[in-house]
Amino acid sequence: MRFVRVGTLDDPSQCPPDVHIFTSSKQPWVTFPRGAKVFAEYYDRREVWPKEAQERWHVLREKMKA
Repeated sequence: MRFVRVGTLDDPSQCPPDVHIFTSSKQPWVTFPRGAKVFAEYYDRREVWPKEAQERWHVLREKMKA
């Protein structure tokens, strides 16, 4: 599992962020779109991720243990 910083992509519009994390340290001029999921720090993925994503995460974790 890796996180991709959208600013590092050649075309960031192809992979827009679904959440914004660690926003407590953002610059005052940074704004977020209306309705965006914004978290001051990190979030509890069990509350944010869809069920299918949580299932994929569980499978990945089990494979990492092997």
